Amino acid sequence: MMEIIVSGMRPTGRSHLGHYHGVLKNWLRLQDVAECYFFVADWHALTTHYETTQGIDEAVWDLFIEWLAVGVDPEKAVLFVQSQVPQHAELTLLLGMLTPLSWLERVPTFKDQQEKLRERDLATFGFLGYPLLMTADILLYDAHRVPVGVDQVAHLEISRELARRFNSFYGRDADAAARVDRGLQAMGKRAAKTFASLQQRFQQDGDALAVPEASAFLAQQAGLSAEMREQLLAHLEGKGREILREPQALLTAASRMPGLDGQKMSKSYGNTISLREAPEVVEKKIRTMPTDPARVTRADPGTPEKCPVWALHQVYSDADTQAWVRSGCTTAGIGCLDCKQPLIAAILAELAPIRERAEYWAGRPEQLREIAHAGARRARQRAEQTLERVRAAMGLAHGRRSR
Repeated sequence: MMEIIVSGMRPTGRSHLGHYHGVLKNWLRLQDVAECYFFVADWHALTTHYETTQGIDEAVWDLFIEWLAVGVDPEKAVLFVQSQVPQHAELTLLLGMLTPLSWLERVPTFKDQQEKLRERDLATFGFLGYPLLMTADILLYDAHRVPVGVDQVAHLEISRELARRFNSFYGRDADAAARVDRGLQAMGKRAAKTFASLQQRFQQDGDALAVPEASAFLAQQAGLSAEMREQLLAHLEGKGREILREPQALLTAASRMPGLDGQKMSKSYGNTISLREAPEVVEKKIRTMPTDPARVTRADPGTPEKCPVWALHQVYSDADTQAWVRSGCTTAGIGCLDCKQPLIAAILAELAPIRERAEYWAGRPEQLREIAHAGARRARQRAEQTLERVRAAMGLAHGRRSR
């Protein structure tokens, strides 16, 4: 079975080179090796921009255009808009019934965003509960892994904790104790004693190695069914059977795409080059980039590490070009505009096919919507399978037919 990968982007404007190098290139690789669900997180946009929604719809389709333009393939990955899959909202609601408020308040970005966005009123249920919506986004599709950077691993932890909490509440069947006893009897007294010692090592001594050892030990017991092994291992770990899969982080290579001012490329810094930027605008932005302040005149030598242009050379230039830049800068052998020219050429070459494909898709709005609707249908079918398990576990099935 292929791994399931889930990832989304908020519709907050057009994508830039930071998105391309930091996220979309990774999606292109993953869509060939995994079952991928990539979505536009329009409900997430409302958690911070609920009072200014005018640009969200346009931004949704801008993202679809740019995903297709860089090569994300709707035949390989499921592409959809979050709000077109109502199961996201239902699972968010159900998870909210068992989520302690303290868990939401301690999420790393909760206070950070309140500090950064002081001009906005973020004392809302939606903003506090956005980690629940994020968790539903992930758990609905039984995601094995979620692509995140090292600095985002902590954000995923609440999704893992909520999956464990849900399973601990609702994964314990009424006859669980009786089934554990049947499994122990099926193993025989000697094997049951070994299992008990492994359980003690994990539960009393905190020995994490006891879990994989117990799993391997149970696999060797010929008298156990697969269901018995699952029940006994859950009993050893003190948790219920798995109803919601606990997602793991898929660490992506560190990508700090430098912006035009040397800081990380970000819309909030106003230092971006968008994927559909006109060539003359790209050229102007790079030609007017700040350089090493020590190079006041053409004859003044500089230090590449003090120049924002050098950071872009490290992304776009080969070793020979970088050596030429370093030598020319430190000896004043080349001027700053000379240094920038190879960058202009490399970035324009990278963006040309993307911009051409984006123009193609921008002229086909009906086809874009067909792709989004088809993706939403596939996403709803997959999400409904998870919700059927959730409803049944919580006693909410009530003879309900799946949608």
